[in-house]
Amino acid sequence: MIATTPYQSKDLATMYFTVATILFGAQLLMGLVGAIQFLYPEFLFEIFDFSVARTVHINALVVWMLYAMIGSVYFLLPDETGIETIGVGLGKLGFYVLTVAITIVVLVYVFIQIGPAEESTIWLINEGREYLEAPRWADIGIVLVVLIFVYNVYATAIKGKRTGIVTVLMADLLALAGIYLAGMFFVDNVSVDQFWWWWVIHLWVEATWEVFVGGLAAYGLIRILGASRQVVEMWLWVEVAMLFGSGILGLGHHYFWIGTPEYWWEIGALFSALEPLPLVAMFVHVIYDWGKQSGIKGSKTINNSPAFAWFVMNAFGNFLGAGIWGFFHTLPQVNIYTHGTQFTNAHGHLAFFGAYATILIGMFYLNVQSKNGIERMRSTFNSKMAITFISLGVMGMTIALTIAGYGQVLVERAQMGATWDAFFISQQAQWFVQGMGWRLAMGVVTIIGFVYLVIDLLSISKINHKT
Repeated sequence: MIATTPYQSKDLATMYFTVATILFGAQLLMGLVGAIQFLYPEFLFEIFDFSVARTVHINALVVWMLYAMIGSVYFLLPDETGIETIGVGLGKLGFYVLTVAITIVVLVYVFIQIGPAEESTIWLINEGREYLEAPRWADIGIVLVVLIFVYNVYATAIKGKRTGIVTVLMADLLALAGIYLAGMFFVDNVSVDQFWWWWVIHLWVEATWEVFVGGLAAYGLIRILGASRQVVEMWLWVEVAMLFGSGILGLGHHYFWIGTPEYWWEIGALFSALEPLPLVAMFVHVIYDWGKQSGIKGSKTINNSPAFAWFVMNAFGNFLGAGIWGFFHTLPQVNIYTHGTQFTNAHGHLAFFGAYATILIGMFYLNVQSKNGIERMRSTFNSKMAITFISLGVMGMTIALTIAGYGQVLVERAQMGATWDAFFISQQAQWFVQGMGWRLAMGVVTIIGFVYLVIDLLSISKINHKT
């Protein structure tokens, strides 16, 4: 049963989850706008550019997940340590600082976008590096908020109990904060600058975020199923060892394209495929033990069915998106044709959804359950529709983008040698256009699922969940 003690830390988690949900919706909306403009360039022409929709879509994705991750830690910390989180007041201050900063940055993206080639543009408007567009002042604000967050976690863990989950999160937060700093300076040499850029763009995700999700999965399985802490923490430590090793080496599949030695191709391709395995093994081991113990006791208890469904989806989605689709095009012999095509886009959509969005949505449900004092939460029609439509939508987009990417590989790369002419000709190929059309349709399906999700989360307190 989830603890229902009125911890202020859990209230702070609700604040973070609320903004995360709003940004999740903004991400989907901007993705839909961009998908329409990709097929119909005249849509919102000279009113709202595709480049702006794309920038907001990608940055909203990263930020809503960051909000949800911080909220998840504030939610689980009292349960794991046995005490109220130290520095909740500071945490609230950090929340407001972060929210104001993000709001201003989004407004700048939409209404100003770019500035003159001067130092002031980097500080006030846009740093000019793809996926790291936030101006320098916002970067500094984010760092300060994360430092407050790290302090609160460490101070609470030192004073209260320190479980394996909390210990892993403590170590991971240092890496999470440290790697972000790699994107806050510039190097004149483009290859070296891109090297550090990739540390934020991919290593931040492949190492620190994966370990973070492992901690949330371990906590969730204990709370939802009563899983053995010894089992989940064992696999969590395996994940730490493998991800901090394979994540760093797996990043090498990007390095060849920025002027580093050719051997990074093979190293990166091999280790990239290993990253999802410990998390999948954790789920398999826990569910096997749970089924065996339930058979002996004669009953199977799931304390939160919607959250459990999203956690299970995480195991499958992580393996498919980060593992299978990632491995599709990291092999050197394949990547020379697929790099920079819609194959990359397909992998990105399914990997972010499968590895992160699924488990964070599961944490939304755990938070709502705790907030409303529900002992056993059953799935509702809305929760079933939410997971069905969102999952089908993202999987559909992934398949559509894969088909479009295949068309690009055949026409643009294999037949025409990756010239500019080939790029534009491939954009008009039948498979590519049809693939992007289906991407748009599946985006609409995903948004329908999001609407069901929001309705369900808002209506749960009104539903009578009998124990």
